[in-house]
Amino acid sequence: MNPFHDLQSFKVSITDHVATVMIARPPVNAQNSAFRDEITRIFDTFHEMPEVRAIVLTGEGRNFSAGADLKDRPDATRQGAFPRHNRLVRAGFDCVMECGKPVIAAVNGAAIGAGCVLALVCDIIVVAEDSFMSMTEVEVGLAGGVRHVLRHFGQSNARLMLYTARRFYGPDLYRMNVASTCVPQDQLLATAQGIAAEIASKVPLAVEAAKRGFTLTEYLPLSEGYRYEQTQTAALSRTEDTREAQRAFAEKRKPVFTGR
Repeated sequence: MNPFHDLQSFKVSITDHVATVMIARPPVNAQNSAFRDEITRIFDTFHEMPEVRAIVLTGEGRNFSAGADLKDRPDATRQGAFPRHNRLVRAGFDCVMECGKPVIAAVNGAAIGAGCVLALVCDIIVVAEDSFMSMTEVEVGLAGGVRHVLRHFGQSNARLMLYTARRFYGPDLYRMNVASTCVPQDQLLATAQGIAAEIASKVPLAVEAAKRGFTLTEYLPLSEGYRYEQTQTAALSRTEDTREAQRAFAEKRKPVFTGR
């Protein structure tokens, strides 16, 4: 059975080991509790799905995601409402970061607030020229996203973004090294899927190990991080897929991977 047959906020397709996840919650792809339940289910499933080796996350229509649905805010007068809400919000981002498969954000339009954070938790960011990121929390008396913004933006630009709620468009994001590439809107999805296909052609176990390395060593000292990476390399050298990749390279043929 298709594990995604009942999705209400997303459309999912898989072609040649590349999954495309399209946010489809009109009119602006806002995030509510049902959205978070579904995105967590999608990425947790992909984490354990060998048919998927790379993932593209994009939005339907003119928005990537316009942020959190303000109609879905917790009741501040009810004890325990905010801790539960905040935990679910974190899960909606953590599932992308913790998924073993690399995720490419194809930012097709507005990525505002929680939508901006959702793009920033992806492994690789590709933006359309007319898309933009913005953190508008200060305009509605809220705050959040600082730590995720600081992972990608320099100190001054992060503060400019958070304090002013300005929009940073595709060319700005590329200039700031937030995005890997900036392309016309009609080339966005194909560009992101091309990157995903390139990733999917590599040794799956090695790609997953590389993602674990990024996730686990981000805040470790250099020596400890590199020591961990070396344990990964040693473990991979004993796998059948690594041996197959090396044989295929020597024999000048396309490798066939089995996940072992």
